[in-house]
Amino acid sequence: MADTTVPLFSLAELERGAHRDEFHRCVTELGVFYLTDYGVTEEDHRLATDTATGFFFTGTPEEKRAMTTGVPTLRRGYSALEAESTAQVTRTGSYTDYSESYSMGIDRNLFPSERFEQVWTGYFDRLHAAARRTCAAVLEASGSYDGGDMDTLLDCDPVLRLRYFPEVPEHRAAEHEPRRMAPHYDLSLITFVHQTPCANGFVSLQAEVHGELVDLPAVPDAVVVLCGAIAPLVTQGTVPAPRHHVRSPGAHLREGSDRTSSVFFLRPSIDFSFSVAKAREYGLAVDIDVPGDTATFGDWIGTNYVTMHAKEG
Repeated sequence: MADTTVPLFSLAELERGAHRDEFHRCVTELGVFYLTDYGVTEEDHRLATDTATGFFFTGTPEEKRAMTTGVPTLRRGYSALEAESTAQVTRTGSYTDYSESYSMGIDRNLFPSERFEQVWTGYFDRLHAAARRTCAAVLEASGSYDGGDMDTLLDCDPVLRLRYFPEVPEHRAAEHEPRRMAPHYDLSLITFVHQTPCANGFVSLQAEVHGELVDLPAVPDAVVVLCGAIAPLVTQGTVPAPRHHVRSPGAHLREGSDRTSSVFFLRPSIDFSFSVAKAREYGLAVDIDVPGDTATFGDWIGTNYVTMHAKEG
């Protein structure tokens, strides 16, 4: 890994009690790290990625419409290229996410075939187990967990997304629009990101670390782990939720800049409640209208999903 700002840990070693001080500093100061030995193989990632992108590339318009949910607050099934806008959610612009995606969760899923369902259900289950183990390690390492029974917290409502970022057209090159996806933090406890690298070597994913944007290149046999916005809520603000974005390549790097990103969001249940005032104290932009000070994760995530859908035209 060229940039050593973001450290790499082995989950197997962390669970044996190794690197305690270093891991504590990482989760309380950075909120992002690379992880190996977490129970999901490169072959698992490749099979799921190839299965999803095969549908992106060969699915008919009718098949894709059948895989598109009509529920605006639910991430399931297929989402077309530029159908969403993270920039609208974060109020940093109106440009779209230059990607198409497939999403699934615990239930209410849409699968284009039995084989797709078999591959992705197994993949989801393996990532879910790995994310729960990793999140427990993060919360324990924080030294300030106060979210109640941890097993209850981790018995949650995860979402898995496979994003395909195609080569950008000229009008979406960095000279015209610097980002494929706007800066944001995830509404999750933690997020796993497994990437395929751009063929031309361009690094698209970056995170903010100590006020600086740091490249997060694809690392063989590893995932990026990003602490999400729920982590500070259950650790008294000790664990940060780093903002991250997906850059656009410059005009001279458009060719060979396509990539995929498999993203597993370990989210709490929609009934998870929190203090809006505390969330804002921890630097989280909670812009929802609820009576009193207490909101639920369902209140927060539902508003974001509705806002995310790009306006027609």
